[in-house]
Amino acid sequence: MQLSLGLLAALAPLLVPGQPARPAEVTAPSAPTAVSSALLTVEEALELCFPDCTVRRGTVFLEEEEVERIEDLVGVKDIRAIAHPYEAFDEDGKLVGTAWFDSRKVRSKKQTLMVAADPKGRILRVEVLAFLEPRQYLPPARWFGQLVGKELGPALSLDGEVRNLAGATLSARASVRSARLALALQQVLRSEEHTSELQSRQYLVC
Repeated sequence: MQLSLGLLAALAPLLVPGQPARPAEVTAPSAPTAVSSALLTVEEALELCFPDCTVRRGTVFLEEEEVERIEDLVGVKDIRAIAHPYEAFDEDGKLVGTAWFDSRKVRSKKQTLMVAADPKGRILRVEVLAFLEPRQYLPPARWFGQLVGKELGPALSLDGEVRNLAGATLSARASVRSARLALALQQVLRSEEHTSELQSRQYLVC
């Protein structure tokens, strides 16, 4: 794959509402493919999540009503009207997942995450590409493990089933926002009324 970090230039912000009770304890997935807190390049993150797949990067300009739907799903305003899905296809041409990259401020500096989801909108993997805050505020792999398998909904929030991170609440909040944005984008853009339009978009194949 030949991608550059310059492809991350136009990635967007968001936030999270939520209600359900939290679990008493968080257990990170034991599967080796779950999550890593190591800093990676775009190429490395995509390869870890989608080995032996063809990844296509798209550019989608959101309509006003799409932005409004995403804002409603995420619970915040000011969602940017451009998105870059990285769709992964197996050797038979079947879509196996989509990766979304999001850069956002934690305290005063940014982090960049890749959030990959399966076609049903469940988180497959979360990877950290950049974290400019002091490293002690970077959530560990075990914390990110909570997000794997989650769908967009009240459970995907710090007031739901995602436990906070003592001493790094802002990092936890920013990461959950990135996850919610990824799933909201996928849900809106993959809804039945948009599928045929998306199939006609132009992609750069990496």
